[in-house]
Parts: sequence; C-alpha cells; structure tokens
Amino acid sequence: MTEKSQAPQARAARPEKASTREERLKAALKANMAKRKAQARARAAQDMGDDD
Repeated sequence: MTEKSQAPQARAARPEKASTREERLKAALKANMAKRKAQARARAAQDMGDDD
C-alpha cells in the first residue's frame, strides 16, 4: 500500500527532472555550436592570411 502512495510523487518529479536535463542539453549544444563557429572563423582567418 505504501508503494501506491509513493508512485504519484515519483511521477511528479520526472517532468521537473526532464526539463532540467533538457535545459542542460540545450546549454551544452549552444556552447558547442559557439565553439565550432569560433573554430571555423579562426580557420577562415588563417586561410585568408595564407594567400600571400
């Protein structure tokens, strides 16, 4: 009987946990994209300097 009373609490915690994970993944993706853009800009600037 105690299992049934605990189940709704466990379900209520999941959406909050899922949104936290989603926010963390979103932030990681944004940081990764910024890093890749910076690398691409650095390569492009380096290529422009190699045309001498």
